[in-house]
Amino acid sequence: MLQNSVNIGKPIIGVSINYRLSAWGFLGSDELIGEGVTNMGLRDQRLAMHWVQENIEAFGGDKSKVTIQGESAGAASVGAHLTAYNGRDDKLFRGAIMESGNPISYGEYNGSYSQPLYNAIVKGVNCSQSFNTLACLRKVPYSTLNAFINGTKPSITSAFSPAIDGDFLQRYGSVQLAEGDFVKVPIIDGANSDEGTSFSPVGINSTAVIHNNLVAQYHAPSAFADQLIAAYPDKAGYLVPVELPASYHPGAPFGAKYRTSAAISGDIVFIGPRRATVETWTRFGVPAYSYRFNAIPAGIPQDYGVTHFQEVSFVFYNIQGVGYIPAAEPPFTGKPPSFAALSKQMDSAWISFVHDLDPGTAGSQWPVYDLKKPMNFVWDANVTSYAEPDTWRAEGIKLINDNAAGIFHR
Repeated sequence: MLQNSVNIGKPIIGVSINYRLSAWGFLGSDELIGEGVTNMGLRDQRLAMHWVQENIEAFGGDKSKVTIQGESAGAASVGAHLTAYNGRDDKLFRGAIMESGNPISYGEYNGSYSQPLYNAIVKGVNCSQSFNTLACLRKVPYSTLNAFINGTKPSITSAFSPAIDGDFLQRYGSVQLAEGDFVKVPIIDGANSDEGTSFSPVGINSTAVIHNNLVAQYHAPSAFADQLIAAYPDKAGYLVPVELPASYHPGAPFGAKYRTSAAISGDIVFIGPRRATVETWTRFGVPAYSYRFNAIPAGIPQDYGVTHFQEVSFVFYNIQGVGYIPAAEPPFTGKPPSFAALSKQMDSAWISFVHDLDPGTAGSQWPVYDLKKPMNFVWDANVTSYAEPDTWRAEGIKLINDNAAGIFHR
């Protein structure tokens, strides 16, 4: 990406940061809220942004032209900084890029699960009898505490995530966006065609199984689960990957209703919040560029379609697949030249946005989102990339977005 920025005459500087994960970054409890030490992973990121403001000029950068970018959890982090401190603008960045993640979190923000996890750790490292359990935890050797966190069965390492703390995260992102409490800078925000294949379980052979999963995984009330399922009819072209025949249904182990489950999961986690985000930006008069990524790199079975994460190598013009997952097969292996061309085009558009807050000619007629004519830009390697109406699966996505706070706690 950096070399390409020089080649196209729009040089940028890349800054990568480290931040704490798992319990080290996102342990939550009444005790931590009381001391104001919640969401530490996000606070690590914030501190890094302040470092950039104080030091980037020494590297030839311009502190007034910072764009923050992330994918998946990284994109959710970008969304958190857009709404941090009730949307206070600390002038840390002038643009934001979110790939499969949004200010409306893909996970619950209510934090009701945090206290039991904290209590389990306190008990597991013999701090239960302490008058101040948090002070006791701070005296536990790192190796002991880390071994407990990573050694639990089932593992709790992935259970820790950002939560409302009344400080860094004050309210649900969906509520703040509705009320205009977010940092009003231009954004790129998008998702992949088949995000849900990474989040739906397999073996889905009936709508009853989908219903039970919605209740268990997303805490949806039974009546709402039924209503949501009804908004996803199993008809040609509605649920399947764009690159597969309209009537396609995968075999074992996926199940006859897998496509329905995957479509709903993808819309709940990423695609619905993406639409709500760009609609909100537009409503408040802030430029938003929305996209759908639609190319399947090497190593991805066709049943999964254009699933989560697959745009990353394209965005960074990573033709060699350095650090790519799955590492056994780099993403452009055996693919026609159109795949590398798409990668350079996307990378150049991202660079242009960082440089100019506009994807420019590299965006190939990528329109600014418009409520009167909402358009997604479709990045595709099999045909020339194009703009499409952002109106598909409207009924289901509206149900999801209308209930982001009340049911999904986001």
